[in-house]
Amino acid sequence: MDSLTHYRETIKSILQEHSVHKPAYGDIEVELILDEQHDHYELSYIGWDGYNRIHGSIIHIDIKNGKIWIQYDGTDDEIANRLVEAGIPQSQIVLAFQPPYKRKYTDFAAT
Repeated sequence: MDSLTHYRETIKSILQEHSVHKPAYGDIEVELILDEQHDHYELSYIGWDGYNRIHGSIIHIDIKNGKIWIQYDGTDDEIANRLVEAGIPQSQIVLAFQPPYKRKYTDFAAT
C-alpha cells in the first residue's frame, strides 16, 4: 500500500471511530465528510441544543502536498498521536492549528 492510500485509510478509520459517539445533549447529528477526491476529511456536529444552534467541526484533516494537515482537533484523543501510532511518521504530519512560527518547536512537520 502506498503512503497516500495508507494516510487516507488511517484518517477515515479514526474519523469513523469518532463518528459513532453522539453528544449526550440536544438533538445533534454527527456528520462524517470523506472527500477522497480533494483529500478533505471532517467530522462535524450539527443540530440544536434547546434554543442554541450547534454547528461545528470536531475533527478536520486535509492531505496537502503529500502530508497530513490537522486543521482542527477538538477531541481528547490527540489525533496526531493516533496517526503516529498507525505508523505515519511525525515528519509527515503538520499541526496546522498551531501558528506557523510555533510549528518548528514541535516534533511534527512545520509545513
